[in-house]
Amino acid sequence: MKKFRSSRGWRNNNPLNIRRGENWVGLVEKPTDWVFCQFISMAFGYRAAYKLLKSYYRYFNQKGVAMTIENVISRWAPDRENDTEAYIIRVADMLGYDPSKFPFFPGKTKLQDERVGRLMAAMTCVECGCEPRDVNYEAICKGIMLAGGHEVDVDSLRL
Repeated sequence: MKKFRSSRGWRNNNPLNIRRGENWVGLVEKPTDWVFCQFISMAFGYRAAYKLLKSYYRYFNQKGVAMTIENVISRWAPDRENDTEAYIIRVADMLGYDPSKFPFFPGKTKLQDERVGRLMAAMTCVECGCEPRDVNYEAICKGIMLAGGHEVDVDSLRL
């Protein structure tokens, strides 16, 4: 068994390690992890992550702040708990973006959903310690759809 498959995020079907608190759709009925959410499938874990990232867009927009990789990761994985700078650099490198930029467009578009899906794939690699080839891209696509997003092509998400 590959090491990443034993990671907490993988075991919990919560590849972005969302903490408990919200009553997300798709949570297991009897959780055994009292810190992080446990979902019935990876798709529901990605659904919750997509919803959170969309809420970040609204938050940053209200504050008049750009939704950059740097801003997103700094909020998602703050310095008090993580090596945020290393996280930002790894995600930006996987996406091929300058960390101070993230092309995230307002409104609901397929292009936007693909970019959020790619961001989730890169964040999965950091959170679960896996490589891009190990990411469950089909679950990301399904999670985006479950959250009310557009249907995106699996190949458009591959890192």
